[in-house]
Amino acid sequence: MNMDSLNERPAIDGLMMERAYIGGTWIEAASGNRFVVRDPATGHPVTAVPDLSAGEALRAVDAAEQALPGWRRLTAKQRATVLRAWYDLIVANADSLAALMVMEQGKPFAEARGEVLFGAAYVEWYAEEAKRLYGDIVPTYADDRRVLLVKQPIGVVFAVTPWNFPSAMVTRKVAPALAAGCTVVLKPAEQTPLSALALARLAEQAGLPPGVLNVVTTADPVASGEALTASAKVAKVTFTGSTEVGKLLMRQCAATVKKVTLELGGHAPFVVFDDADLAAAVDGAMASKFRTSGQTCVCANRIIVQSTIHDRFVEAFTDAVSRLEVGQGFAPGVTQGPLIDERAVDKVERHVADARAAGAEVVLGGRRHALGGTFFEPTVLTGVSEGMLVAREETFGPVAPILAFETEAQAIAMANNTRYGLAAYAYTRDLGRAFRLGEAIEAGSVGINTGSMSSEVAPAGGMKESGIGREGSRYGIDDFVELKQLCIAGLVG
Repeated sequence: MNMDSLNERPAIDGLMMERAYIGGTWIEAASGNRFVVRDPATGHPVTAVPDLSAGEALRAVDAAEQALPGWRRLTAKQRATVLRAWYDLIVANADSLAALMVMEQGKPFAEARGEVLFGAAYVEWYAEEAKRLYGDIVPTYADDRRVLLVKQPIGVVFAVTPWNFPSAMVTRKVAPALAAGCTVVLKPAEQTPLSALALARLAEQAGLPPGVLNVVTTADPVASGEALTASAKVAKVTFTGSTEVGKLLMRQCAATVKKVTLELGGHAPFVVFDDADLAAAVDGAMASKFRTSGQTCVCANRIIVQSTIHDRFVEAFTDAVSRLEVGQGFAPGVTQGPLIDERAVDKVERHVADARAAGAEVVLGGRRHALGGTFFEPTVLTGVSEGMLVAREETFGPVAPILAFETEAQAIAMANNTRYGLAAYAYTRDLGRAFRLGEAIEAGSVGINTGSMSSEVAPAGGMKESGIGREGSRYGIDDFVELKQLCIAGLVG
């Protein structure tokens, strides 16, 4: 869609849902309490949604449990038909869904629309995978018996999604769960519930039965999280968010030995060797670093450049960064939106200040944007060392720290010098080096000569403290099934 002015926003009628969704019914909180969803670009209220209690979250679990037998009893093709209808509706309403995302999350409209379509691809993929959830027959070990392996839905799933991808992370979790025959209680981030509610509305229109998908909106995620992780009716928890919260959920799930999928924090290295295509490396760094204004767990957090091309890279990269347009997400030409809230800005400021104090040079940016609010200038830092906060922690903002290295061994050591292992990137035209890097770097996804590798066809997930399990691809549905052995004896006549 061509957004020529702020006045040409897509209509959101019918998708601005202002109630929670439990058991096929759109509800208010029993208390009547609501919490405000704010536009991070202005700080102004967009709307308010119900602030459900932990008890009401457990009602959603009951609804999901009641819906489970009927949903899992459908054939895979029947479930696939519903998912395909959901996919078609998401694509048909992509502009409206993107507009909602701009309003609650702040990212530019074009980027938001890209996320909607990216998220829809998971629904399409798992509509197809539902029909391919094959079991196996094991060669027998005794004449009188046969061993069959079947995959069955694990049960009720509690899904917790983040604010930085309020649409795609919903579909990436919900679609494989539904395809496998599970039912879902979804708790979107309190900053961005509108995308999740709109997707639930479209799922309802697609024919998803009541209770199969439930959306719990709450301003108190701790209470609902404690209640649902303690519930014996919940069989599986899938979460995308910070490592600290992921560890907490993992501890809470231990009491009932739930299966967990955790996509947690990252601290991605972006390594550029002197034999790389420099222009391609700059383009890749831009795509990786400044997506969602640097607020993604797979963003390039440390740009590590071989010393022989360091200055050339810095010059070209800084020139590209200087051309980024910061502004409100519906404004024409804008490529960078606001940070999500004031706390996010404070963290970015703290990281930049620490780097400056330790001797780094601010080549570009380094401060709040003239637009005010939570806008921050795209920033380039040089002279960065591994002891600085920007080289040790996930900044989650539009700050690109650049470090120098001499040898391949040093680059690998620097890349792996983190407790995280979600994503990594490297640029080189040496084929042998590409394979060595891919095997040596400790990350769940390694992009060689690309700054973008997310796709529904490939698994995504972390190593080390970046998580457990994988999402996407044919492997992503395995986290929502139990592999059961059927040993059938007495077959000798």
